[in-house]
Amino acid sequence: MATQKELNISPVGRVEGDLDVKVYMEDGVVTRAHTQAAMFRGFEKIMQGKDPQAGLIVTPRICGICGGSHLYCASSALDTAWKTTLPPNALLLRAIGQATETIQSIPRWFYAIFATDMANKKFANKPLYDEVVKRFAAYVGTSFQQGVSASGRPVEVYALFGGQWPHSSYMVPGGVMCAPTLKDITRAHAIMNQFRKDWLESLWLGCSIERYMQIKTWDDLMAWVEENDSQRNSDLGLFIRASLEFGLHKFGQGVGKFIAYGTYLHKDHYQKPTVEGRNAALISRSGFFDGKKYHVFDHLSIKEHVGHAWYADVPAAHPWDEPMPTPLQSHTLADSNFNEKYSWSKAPRYMDMAAEAGPLARVLMNANPDNLLPHQVFDPLFGDVIEKLGTNVFTRTLARVHEAARLYTQIDEWLRQVDLNDEFYIKPEERDGKGFGATEAARGALAHWIEIEDGVIKNYQVMAPTTWNVGPNDDRGNPGPIEAALEGTEIEDPHDPVEVGMVARSFDSCLVCTVHAHDGKSGKEMAKFKL
Repeated sequence: MATQKELNISPVGRVEGDLDVKVYMEDGVVTRAHTQAAMFRGFEKIMQGKDPQAGLIVTPRICGICGGSHLYCASSALDTAWKTTLPPNALLLRAIGQATETIQSIPRWFYAIFATDMANKKFANKPLYDEVVKRFAAYVGTSFQQGVSASGRPVEVYALFGGQWPHSSYMVPGGVMCAPTLKDITRAHAIMNQFRKDWLESLWLGCSIERYMQIKTWDDLMAWVEENDSQRNSDLGLFIRASLEFGLHKFGQGVGKFIAYGTYLHKDHYQKPTVEGRNAALISRSGFFDGKKYHVFDHLSIKEHVGHAWYADVPAAHPWDEPMPTPLQSHTLADSNFNEKYSWSKAPRYMDMAAEAGPLARVLMNANPDNLLPHQVFDPLFGDVIEKLGTNVFTRTLARVHEAARLYTQIDEWLRQVDLNDEFYIKPEERDGKGFGATEAARGALAHWIEIEDGVIKNYQVMAPTTWNVGPNDDRGNPGPIEAALEGTEIEDPHDPVEVGMVARSFDSCLVCTVHAHDGKSGKEMAKFKL
């Protein structure tokens, strides 16, 4: 007779509040899972009735890591609503801000959030385990401190132009509120060069950025790993070899559908911002991949469901058409009825389908050979990787760390393109209307929708990448991406369910410093893990 068990894990992480997970297991394999966002934020309600520019101050406070991404969306939403004109310098400095915030997250996330799990005793019988512990163990690993320290360099560049990081407000409708000098640009180059020398090439790649960016297929990547000792023994080389040895490519599949809004608007193609003209101006492309074919991204195909969220029931609707949410009574993980409402997160759907947001989604869009414009990124690697390995914990993590080399190159190029003698801001004319601003935060697709009436905010909706990933069942009972990714996961030790954490972490679900596991029936704490 099969052994059935339920496991409540609270918290797994913190993304817009604590993330809790309930899994149902049969003979140690997860047969069903529910994610629960356990904290109400209500930023949309804060915005109602405020001056339209309130979003520039308020929304960067939504997140301490992705504040620049929220600022990017808030200013972009007003650009489209107010029909501003953006000078090329403004588009360059916004792109530099967005990219430095994203690249800083790569070593910080990899060492402090994800790789430390590879040092879990679950893998102690693997040949590479001792080397993984030596380098990736939390705090004491030889690479841990070096990688986390290096992650501070790119946001020094952000602060040069934004005045501070996080929670800057230097991006505004019509441009940016800074006018850098040659000294600022020179200093930014020097800081990024230090990042490359201290970590990116010396520790992470074991080769030049230029050599790494020659990789176009999975076979190329594996040949690169074995090309010499420097690359094989680099942290990326060790991560790839250990992941395959530990079996990280065998669990955490997910829904197999992906969404990316794209980011980095080209300086010569978006000086008159419009929602309709955004796709063609993007450098890192937008799109929806349904598992078989690519679709052109259209934000009007997005709807949010609240049938299983603690809000008053309304029909699934596009964010411009959603009413301000009316919060209802919430429950703890142990007391929730998962056939009814069980999360503070809404359930976004694209063309009525759940979709995964994040680095894997955007590198897949960059592998799309169709509708490609000369200024846009084309990188076929992950089209081939997904075809050969599918979606799983390993490929999701590999997608994120793969972005480091390209982002460094783009930041370096954009710094060289800033024209210090040209303008950085053109004062816009305020008007009523609707706006849409979007970007790719480190964790994936992020968007703000605004409606302005009588000079104040009538409606403001924020949809974060984690909303896409941790959302609950939709109104028809279809699971969200992390819920789906947990199904089929084999949990070796229910007292130390590291596999659940690894699946959630591969989505960058903001797991922070502790995980507590509780028995769902007794409420007794079963285990406690501290990084």
